[in-house]
Amino acid sequence: MTENTESRNQRKTLRGVVVSDKMAKTRVISVDHTISHKVYDKTLRRHRKFYAHDEANESKAGDLVEIASTRPLSSLKRWRVVRILEKAAR
Repeated sequence: MTENTESRNQRKTLRGVVVSDKMAKTRVISVDHTISHKVYDKTLRRHRKFYAHDEANESKAGDLVEIASTRPLSSLKRWRVVRILEKAAR
């Protein structure tokens, strides 16, 4: 039992902003990160979109959320919304 709990704590977690909430129980999360250019040493901002499962449909567009990796739920969904960190100003 403790092995299962320990492995669950080692799941990957990311923070991002909800971009789309138009699907049922699915959210599109945009996660931003910065990289340094090898030649010019300039900091570049990049983003990537993840499809995440939101069982209760609680998060809305613009919310800052934390997502965690999980088993494949569909052809695109491999993440789930863990919690809403900050609500968007509506």
